[in-house]
Amino acid sequence: MEISDLTGLTARARRLAQTGKRRVLGLAGPPGAGKSTLAAQLADTLGPLAVLVPMDGFHLAQAELERLGRADRKGAPDTFDAAGYAALLHRLRAPEPGTVVYAPAFDRALEEPVAGSVPVGPDISLVITEGNYLLHTEGGWGPVRGLLDEAWYLELDQEVRVRRLVDRHVRFGKPRPYAERWVAGSDEANARLVARGRDRADLIVRLGAAPGPEEGEEPHRHRP
Repeated sequence: MEISDLTGLTARARRLAQTGKRRVLGLAGPPGAGKSTLAAQLADTLGPLAVLVPMDGFHLAQAELERLGRADRKGAPDTFDAAGYAALLHRLRAPEPGTVVYAPAFDRALEEPVAGSVPVGPDISLVITEGNYLLHTEGGWGPVRGLLDEAWYLELDQEVRVRRLVDRHVRFGKPRPYAERWVAGSDEANARLVARGRDRADLIVRLGAAPGPEEGEEPHRHRP
């Protein structure tokens, strides 16, 4: 099933939030497809019904990536704590009265995950989570799909997506030649992995042109 209308997507998310029990909606898709932008729009529109818990809070710390020799592939599936993310989703699916669950976030200024950043109270009806690997099946990611009540896969014209990825890296301080090399290598390698999970989604979302560099999801920063 495909939907390309933001109003229709918002209505679908609202219905999910009004089922009478905690639900989890996951937005997946390749880098630059507009996941974080759509997730934030849905959370803002739904107000007190929803909260946004990004997968990026489970990035491994830079020091650990350097210890593992994976700093040059930051953003690949094995540079996240997939098991920790799945464990959080388990907790979020079963809210306890009077208990706030604190989720991590990713600080773009520090380029590090920060624990305890996103409070999820027991009265929240819908948890919206977004990230590249929600539909991935390898390296500890397999359980995640079963913890999502719905999974949406975002698509965008590849030429537009790649151009905007490069522009975003440049906007955050990278020389354009370096940004182009990084996108063509690391980001697109990740995109090919993400695409393998497309058929596991409940819904394919095509919203046309994604938000521009001033609006969209920020790239992972890398040292040239």
